[in-house]
Amino acid sequence: MAGARDAEAALIAFAATFPGAWEDHPWDHTVMKVGRKIFVFFGGAAAAPDTLSVTVKLPISYEMALTLPYMRPAGHGLWKAGWARLAQVTGDEFDLATIRGWIDQSYRAVAPKKLVRQLDATPEIRA
Repeated sequence: MAGARDAEAALIAFAATFPGAWEDHPWDHTVMKVGRKIFVFFGGAAAAPDTLSVTVKLPISYEMALTLPYMRPAGHGLWKAGWARLAQVTGDEFDLATIRGWIDQSYRAVAPKKLVRQLDATPEIRA
């Protein structure tokens, strides 16, 4: 069973495969950006070592995601724009496939259309 930090590292590596994605570290968090826009927040140094924290924009599946016990509306008013926060701890079963799908959805919500078309043209990179 992978720990929270291993899961976070795998998800950051996945998010880095998106066209134009780059890593930044504001507020002790690790974030992935496309251009100047954040498409996923990770807990990074701001989270406890045993906690997986992922915040994504979910324009399609926000309400469904919030039915899960480990999902909450994102803080700082981000929930108003459809951002949701996952918080799980080492020992929980991490559904990495679903989280990768949410990262994809979040990227598509904030990335320029040109980069989304590029993403669609190269699906094998993230397989």
